[in-house]
Amino acid sequence: MAINSRFAVGVHILSLLEVNKDGRNTSDYIAASVNTNPVVVRRITSMLSKAGLVLTSPGVAGAKLARPVEHITLYDVYKAVRDDETDRLFAIHDKPNPDCSVGQHIQGALETNLRQVQAAMENELAGITLSQVIRSIVQPEQV
Repeated sequence: MAINSRFAVGVHILSLLEVNKDGRNTSDYIAASVNTNPVVVRRITSMLSKAGLVLTSPGVAGAKLARPVEHITLYDVYKAVRDDETDRLFAIHDKPNPDCSVGQHIQGALETNLRQVQAAMENELAGITLSQVIRSIVQPEQV
């Protein structure tokens, strides 16, 4: 699953945990909301748990948020669902043709620009809290 899909599913999971905080948030329940397989939900929930965003317990108790939504940013979610530091929103294709004048230089030409775009996106995500997203979900007409 691509980083952008994992990110969207991660935000969905966290939002659902808050909106349904008094209910049972099993992987089956969450998967029904996300409209995906419970295995996908468990994998992403595990990533969120390792990042300290979710508390999980075996069985029917399900998952809960590990901290208040005001203290979870979209950047926290983005970092949590990345496979590693090289898992970026934009990737440069591998092995362009070295005999082509464009192929020889395209990677270097794009790297600096894409690093700047990546940093700008991460800064924007760091300024948006999960509570803001949830307000948009719960009261969409007021946003």
